[in-house]
Amino acid sequence: MPLDLAAVQAALRADDLDGWLLYDFHGANPIAAGLVGLAGSGKMTTRRWYYLIPSQGEPRGLVHAIERFVLDELPGTKAPYAGRRELETGLDGLLGGLRRVAMEYSPKCAIPYVSRVDAGTVELVRQRGVEVVSSGDLVQRFEARWSDRQLESHVEASARLYRIKDRAFTAIGERLRKRVPTTEFDIQQLMTGWFADEGLVTDSAPVVAAQEHAGLPHYSPDERTSRAVGRDEVILLDLWGKLPDHGSVFADITWVGFTGSRVPEPYGRAFAVVSRARDAAIELVQGAAREGRDLRGWEVDRRARGVIQDAGLGEYFIHRTGHSLGEQVHGNGVHMDDYETHDDRRLLPGTGFTIEPGVYFDSFGIRSEINMYFGAGEALVTGAMQTEMMTLV
Repeated sequence: MPLDLAAVQAALRADDLDGWLLYDFHGANPIAAGLVGLAGSGKMTTRRWYYLIPSQGEPRGLVHAIERFVLDELPGTKAPYAGRRELETGLDGLLGGLRRVAMEYSPKCAIPYVSRVDAGTVELVRQRGVEVVSSGDLVQRFEARWSDRQLESHVEASARLYRIKDRAFTAIGERLRKRVPTTEFDIQQLMTGWFADEGLVTDSAPVVAAQEHAGLPHYSPDERTSRAVGRDEVILLDLWGKLPDHGSVFADITWVGFTGSRVPEPYGRAFAVVSRARDAAIELVQGAAREGRDLRGWEVDRRARGVIQDAGLGEYFIHRTGHSLGEQVHGNGVHMDDYETHDDRRLLPGTGFTIEPGVYFDSFGIRSEINMYFGAGEALVTGAMQTEMMTLV
């Protein structure tokens, strides 16, 4: 999607910024590369480039002489440099007269997804008397928002993930009833095949975690670590994927089952607490959307976390409540986080994210993950919500 320069400049003026300085070296800043259209373009970018969108006037760039073509499709002038002295002079010209610019920088790396510009480059800008502030909210507005087509791609990907999830739980139950030896890795490999059947792409295989492995939030089985799936055990499935079309965005869900006919009280209690936390976060998000009021990522995390803490399980909730969704499964928009970071970015209309509280013990773990789309005046849960643990046998 082409960058809307007029909208960017209006946002810069509203935020009292003199410009947005986009910078990349060797793909270290995929946000900048994506915004200027270089991501996936096939253009060789082995040298540093800079592209300044000022709050008023024409954009201007600084590119290496051997790659002076890389920003040709963007509006504005581009000055070439070659040696390091020419780079210094070029930066003087590019930044002259500016007070404050936004870059992909996060103070103290509070939001690592935004912190893409190295410290030395920030120093080069500051040496010219220019204050560097975070572009986090700009990134949300102009990179993390979904188009209508992207929302459609997410909803379709979500529907396909739910079918894979159902097939996986059915296969586990059938194998156990027939006494077919089954491992986590076996089910994962089946699911990987079903991803191909459904026409989904992903960056890694789904999580299939039984009992104590479900207590490890980012456990993923392989032939070496996988364990057998037995009766009367918790089984957690975490799967994410998107359509293969350019610009499609991810869906990401987690469901839990029990390989028996009746869920024991400790597992049922943990699931009830987690689902109440999830629902409290959803209610907060939907209320803010209806009322048109600002809501920050940290507030959503705090609401869900408070439910789990009030139930006496706070120490077992060891990750943030949710993450942004985009063309990468962990997108560049606001995260629902007041735990790993303090994400004070606003939820903006047109963005999508997960809500996924969980509790993790030495012997088992429980997580419930749904996806939300924050629209204008309403916030949607884009798939079914698990209301109780599934019994599989």
